[in-house]
Amino acid sequence: MTNQSTTDKLIEMRLTAMADAFRIQKDDATMKDVPFEDRFGMLVDVEYTSRKNNRLKRLIRKAEFEQPGASVAGIDYTSGRKLNRDLINRLATCEYIAEYRNIFITGATGSSKTYMACAFGMEACKQYYTVKYIRLPDLLLELQAARADGTFITALKKYTNPVLLIIDEWLLLKLTEAEARDLFELIHKRRKHSSTIFCSQFRESEWYQQICGGESTLADAIMDRISYDSYKIDIESIDPSKDLSMREVYGMDPALAK
Repeated sequence: MTNQSTTDKLIEMRLTAMADAFRIQKDDATMKDVPFEDRFGMLVDVEYTSRKNNRLKRLIRKAEFEQPGASVAGIDYTSGRKLNRDLINRLATCEYIAEYRNIFITGATGSSKTYMACAFGMEACKQYYTVKYIRLPDLLLELQAARADGTFITALKKYTNPVLLIIDEWLLLKLTEAEARDLFELIHKRRKHSSTIFCSQFRESEWYQQICGGESTLADAIMDRISYDSYKIDIESIDPSKDLSMREVYGMDPALAK
């Protein structure tokens, strides 16, 4: 079998990284003294790493992060905010995903909620979990449209299937009865099967009033399914008079920092 035939077959089997590495080995005179097992192991390592990297890129792309450049290492602890570094580092391990637990991130506009949520999402991608980012207003519009055209179940799967769902601008506006019903369906199906990160400008204690004015049984049903055993990160200023917006810290467009 000729070297070109071997290369062609590797490409046909979609082992392109291995094919490229094989060409490099073939043209490298120093490889002649390397045992076959070691050379073959090198080829396998190249293909394995390539596939892992491509898989990670696909996961990040499909997550549609608001801030794809976010990272746990980039979280700023010096800008006058009370942040529990130990808790953040623990959550970065994605242990909460294995436990099917949620995360609540609350704080004022510009307090880095979205950045932190996307950073956790990136860590989940690195562990090859499926992740999806969505703003609640966009999610509600999509579910409402899906109900109208008879594709609600299909639309729901788009947000129930990801292992980690990040819902930004959580309860920014008060929910109508219909919106709360759609949201309940989603949350109920994700319960004990996956994890969700909720980012909100309102404290958890104020969420009831944002769900149908707190007068619907749906408020109790939704809160009951997300509050139990959730991790809470409430981003507060140590000294509001010296507060520095995270938009300034990260050099972001104001429209991108939440």
